[in-house]
Amino acid sequence: MSKVTIVIVNWNGIRDTIRCLESIERIKKQGIDLTTVVVDNGSTDGSVATLKKKFAWVVILALPRNLGFTGGNNAGMRYAISHGGDFVWLLNNDTLVHPDALRITKAFEDEAVGIAGSKIYFAPGHEYHRDRYKEADKGKVFWYAGGLVDWDNMYASHKGVDEVDHGQYDAVERTPFISGCSMMIRRAVIESIGYLDEKFYLYLEDLDYCLRAKKRGYELVYYPSSVIWHVNAGSSGGAGNPLHDYYITRNRLLVGWRYASLRTKLALVREGARFLLGANAVKRWAVWNALVGKWGKQYEPKKIT
Repeated sequence: MSKVTIVIVNWNGIRDTIRCLESIERIKKQGIDLTTVVVDNGSTDGSVATLKKKFAWVVILALPRNLGFTGGNNAGMRYAISHGGDFVWLLNNDTLVHPDALRITKAFEDEAVGIAGSKIYFAPGHEYHRDRYKEADKGKVFWYAGGLVDWDNMYASHKGVDEVDHGQYDAVERTPFISGCSMMIRRAVIESIGYLDEKFYLYLEDLDYCLRAKKRGYELVYYPSSVIWHVNAGSSGGAGNPLHDYYITRNRLLVGWRYASLRTKLALVREGARFLLGANAVKRWAVWNALVGKWGKQYEPKKIT
């Protein structure tokens, strides 16, 4: 019997985390030994006490401070490995899982597969373009149906995003990266390449991890029979807010310098220079910190908007 450990990071997101755990309660275990770990990232909203009272079956790891997506997930991954986990399933707290979502384990029947990801829809009412869709389409609008990497411009994006599901992404396929929103990792991968790089703190750590796994010869697979719904950046305020702008801007430079071609690196240098001279203070600070090597947690607005 395979042992799967779900790792969920919570940071002042008790409402989302409760809904996520309630959906996990309905999951079909299909002969799997399933453990769910919630890593609380120093929340101040009473999350730990609430979760312990409401979900006695969940392992709660309470961290004294916010270690970001990377540090929080690493704490959960270490717990899973030390307790004999065969697979670690990183799952965002602002997700809802389909009862059959554990079908994703079937992806690993191919020994070459090291990391697998689910078909991910926007949670109904949380689409980017809400007025574009019929009511019947909501809940079937793609957030992720595989990864895409534009190496010329150093952008990672999601295949199928904003499209309504008509069966066009129902095939199992290799993909350049798996979203950390729903990322199942074989134990051997963790033993081989280690944990998420905490230099990233938040955003693009999933791309970096997948690229490291590919360099070690592991395959990455999009597995559409596993379905989840994503509220989309529920814990970080949503795309386009200052927190998102800072870490995406800085971490693109880190990924680019590690993996991109010389031509792309030069383009990133030119772009960084424009940001340094530009009016956006958040992006200016992000580029400066990249230049001087300030990684990890370097920016957190007093209020996320």
